[in-house]
Amino acid sequence: MPSLEQLPRHVSAVVEQVGGQRSFRRRLLEMGLVPGTSVKVVNVAPLGDPLEIEVRQSRLSIRKHEARLVEVRR
Repeated sequence: MPSLEQLPRHVSAVVEQVGGQRSFRRRLLEMGLVPGTSVKVVNVAPLGDPLEIEVRQSRLSIRKHEARLVEVRR
């Protein structure tokens, strides 16, 4: 299953699963990245890290290695 890191810009997807350590998962879930939620990569920094994502009408920045742990489906 593809990760959020692999999602092209301006393409919507649905969060399937959030991996990683418990504290990391909790932080992302609190920010709204829960399974079943629509997410979109809005922008990528010039050097490729971090990614700006849109979740529930909010914009968040997460690092590439964190985005790798979020599985999505288109």
